[in-house]
Amino acid sequence: MSNQQKHRIQVPDGLRDVLLEFSIAYLLEQPGDVIDYAVTFFTKLQEDRKSTMLTSAEPTSPDESIMSHDEEPLVNRYASRRKSVFAETYDPENDDEDEGARAIFPKTDEQRARLCDSVKNILLFRSLDKEQMNEVLDAMFEKIVQAKDYIIKQGDDGDNFYVIESGTYYAYVGEEQKHIHTYDNRGSFGELALLYNMPRAATIQAETDGKLWAMDRQTFRRILLKSAFRKRKMYEALLDSVPMLKTLQNYERMNLADALIPQTYVKGDRIIKQGDAADGMYFIEDGKVSIRIQQDTGEVEISNLGKGGYFGELALVTHRPRAASAYAVDNVKVAFLDVDAFERLLGPCMDIMKRNIGDYETQLVKIFGSKTNISDIR
Repeated sequence: MSNQQKHRIQVPDGLRDVLLEFSIAYLLEQPGDVIDYAVTFFTKLQEDRKSTMLTSAEPTSPDESIMSHDEEPLVNRYASRRKSVFAETYDPENDDEDEGARAIFPKTDEQRARLCDSVKNILLFRSLDKEQMNEVLDAMFEKIVQAKDYIIKQGDDGDNFYVIESGTYYAYVGEEQKHIHTYDNRGSFGELALLYNMPRAATIQAETDGKLWAMDRQTFRRILLKSAFRKRKMYEALLDSVPMLKTLQNYERMNLADALIPQTYVKGDRIIKQGDAADGMYFIEDGKVSIRIQQDTGEVEISNLGKGGYFGELALVTHRPRAASAYAVDNVKVAFLDVDAFERLLGPCMDIMKRNIGDYETQLVKIFGSKTNISDIR
């Protein structure tokens, strides 16, 4: 079996449908916390299913639906999607599109600054590196809208993804134009139809005059989806080289790869500071990192790490301030895992990391010549 075949996992139709239903609901409602929202969403889905099974009559045939019109899933109420939608989704692994043909829309320094400010908190762009982010900025074009303009209409094919710079926008669904969400001078919309190659799930209308930044379907897919695919493959290879992570299942490593955020540092940069509160841990993708501890005579190097090494996990395991500082020895690329993702994804590795504390203390004894406890370092 080839590596390409190994990565092709058949996803059951039921799982596809429920994940799409959740995605539509989340993207339309834009809640503050995705985890809390997911818990509430799936709990309600389970309760609704139990209620339906208890109150509905036995179907007269295997094909007869027991779901009432009012209980019709969000995926059907909001999208009117085609049955073949998933067969049409974008496959970045088989995309041979010439990457030399890039969309570039010239911008003044003032426009680029405004665009940077508009996209800085967009979740979809979070995992892009600096080069990819510049490509996104190049590819977006400005769209001036007036009050009552329709930006997208439910049921239409998806053409662009939009980021809001200014203005108020209402999201409506259904023939009755039910108002479900308000975008107030920030946010983004339009990604759902491009991600899943499905009709627009809602109508977006400008309530006030405003400015949007748009990106066309092909550029959106090539930059965001293909870069996400490449990022996962790259980080999967990196994580495979980390001994501590051998205990993780393949799907757990895939989830971990998706959660990593690329960061770069130049020679001499301090990546973490001894005594600071911990916000995450780091995996070294390229370059070398010096780990140093502050002593009365100055900082002392206790370790020098290269590609495949990791650091910063100690404070997360012990729930104490950083026990050492880390510096870029040369230009360094790291993959950052924030504290929330660490606690969610690295549970199976916690025992190994706790055992590593003993190894650190043994290393300190060799360096300083006396019994040293990690908890004694500040």
